[in-house]
Amino acid sequence: MQRVLRFEEAYKAESIIDNMALQKGVLKDYLEKRRTAAFESYINFNLCSFDFYDVDSTLVDTARVLLYLDREDLIIFCEDERTCQSMKKLLPEQEADKEMALRGFFTALLENDMDFIDSWENSITEAEDQALAGDTKDYLGKIIEYRKELLRLKRYYTQLQAIFDGLLDNENGLLSGEALRHLGIIDSRIDRCYRGVLNLRDYVTQMREAYQSQIDIEQNSLMKFFTLITAIFLPLTLMVGWYGMNFRNMPELASRYRYPVFIVVSILVSIFLIRYFKKKKWL
Repeated sequence: MQRVLRFEEAYKAESIIDNMALQKGVLKDYLEKRRTAAFESYINFNLCSFDFYDVDSTLVDTARVLLYLDREDLIIFCEDERTCQSMKKLLPEQEADKEMALRGFFTALLENDMDFIDSWENSITEAEDQALAGDTKDYLGKIIEYRKELLRLKRYYTQLQAIFDGLLDNENGLLSGEALRHLGIIDSRIDRCYRGVLNLRDYVTQMREAYQSQIDIEQNSLMKFFTLITAIFLPLTLMVGWYGMNFRNMPELASRYRYPVFIVVSILVSIFLIRYFKKKKWL
């Protein structure tokens, strides 16, 4: 039997759930205390738990999903109604074999994930191209948004990896060899998605480092410019301070040409320094 229920509706499945899960309160801990262990194996049943990331939805909120799997039944418990509707679409209809239902569920769950990761890669690449073209508006904000979403994706696939590690170990013998073979194929798909997310995280990290390096270069260029401006005006400041002392015996003060000569000397000093800095390629 395969069913999809909300956490609050767990009582509807008590007649088919293993007594051990009910008597020891294992299922209750997951449903009421929101336990986060991804996989637990018992003698007659498995419990798999993960935060559902809906790649086909624009909503960013995740909801907890709990899978109960015994020798005959597959029951999916969902945290909210929206997730329930999504799980019902993923679960094969009128599927008597719980192994085929489990395989079909995870196959449908991961059906569009690689396309979703590819779309993220295109979006990140487009943002980088815009930044290289000079459009850096809110660029750092985009990088932060990418890092947050990729972190959520990484956690999602990490949980699925833990679930499949437990299922493939098959300690309690709930699954047949044929089922394990098919689940191994799905596990490989999860690993590819996980590696894709890690590659994108590394890519975004490199983008942030490159952006920070570009900011540092621009700041260094700005500081270099101001330093050169200061160097150009420093001799003029010295001349002004020198002749601004107005000592009585300074012969230049009595000359009728002192003001034009000072202006010409100031201009020549500035031109000399500018040409010197350009020759050294500092300016």
